[in-house]
Amino acid sequence: MKNCDQFRDMFEAYTLGALDAPERAALEAHLAISCPDCAKSIEEARWLVSQLHYLAPEATPSDMLKGRLMQSVREETRSAPRFVPPKSNIPFWMWAGVAALFLATIYSAWNAQRLTREIQRADQIAAAILQHRHELETQLEDAKREAAILVDPASVKIALASPAPQAPPLEAIWHSKLGIVVSGQKVPAPAGDRVLQLWLIPKTPGRKPIPSLTLRPDADGKFVLLVSNPPELMAATKALAITEEPPGGSPAPTTPPLWVGGVS
Repeated sequence: MKNCDQFRDMFEAYTLGALDAPERAALEAHLAISCPDCAKSIEEARWLVSQLHYLAPEATPSDMLKGRLMQSVREETRSAPRFVPPKSNIPFWMWAGVAALFLATIYSAWNAQRLTREIQRADQIAAAILQHRHELETQLEDAKREAAILVDPASVKIALASPAPQAPPLEAIWHSKLGIVVSGQKVPAPAGDRVLQLWLIPKTPGRKPIPSLTLRPDADGKFVLLVSNPPELMAATKALAITEEPPGGSPAPTTPPLWVGGVS
């Protein structure tokens, strides 16, 4: 039983000699059973290729480009008259010129799409590089500020103790102009995706704790929290506290303090 559909994409490539050996052998075997439809399509493909040959550019396109261009030509010719009568009033050279112009138009459109995709990929790569560079610059600035706070003699050290005997101690170093660095080792991570949040406890009676940044210890229990704003609250703060809060932190403490340290 014949199956012409699998060969419809091969006629122009067969005429150009661009088929692989297995595909060519399969098509020739199909033609050997005297399929009139495929034989007629082969003749029409030979006619079209013979006319394009005279106007084709000197550069030889790749096999992939041949396949794509021939597929586009085939799809267009299916909706147009498939055969030009020998006695047509349209000059033969005009048909060849139209076919060559159509071929050039298809190639230009395909090339423009390819260039557009390459430009989009390049823009995405450039954006990712700029984002990574910005992140590295931010990390570098934080590292410089942290180092300055730790080594400046004007910084104040604050020991944060925990009511839980097993909990490791934390230490806060506060510089009145640069900010606060809170650090600790082997700090257990809160359950789930909960976080540890720093609070500034005001000296003024009745004032609520001021929320600060949140952080989770890393896989090794290392905890380093840098608060660069607002450092000017040191004079109005009597203590620092750390509680466990939901992801993103809370506007007011929702659990008892895990660590507390007085600011002298």
